[in-house]
Amino acid sequence: MENDYIKETKIIEKSEEEKQTELIVSIMKAKKELDEACRNFEYAQDDLIDYYTYQIKATRAKFDYLVKQAKSQKMALDMIKQIEIKLNKAI
Repeated sequence: MENDYIKETKIIEKSEEEKQTELIVSIMKAKKELDEACRNFEYAQDDLIDYYTYQIKATRAKFDYLVKQAKSQKMALDMIKQIEIKLNKAI
């Protein structure tokens, strides 16, 4: 019965560069979501005002957390620009 739950393939650990790239991508997505929510809030009416207020607050908390993570890893703005350039070239 114990053998039924053994994973056959090994989980591959991500490199530091992959982790940093993933963090930057997450920051960029959160910033885009925050900008979008702010734009939508400007045109919101009635109950949607509350919805976008909560969405802005939640997205701001996520963005702030991700930026703190980047700062704690001592990621410099230069590193972020380099990763953004790599990502733009890949697309």
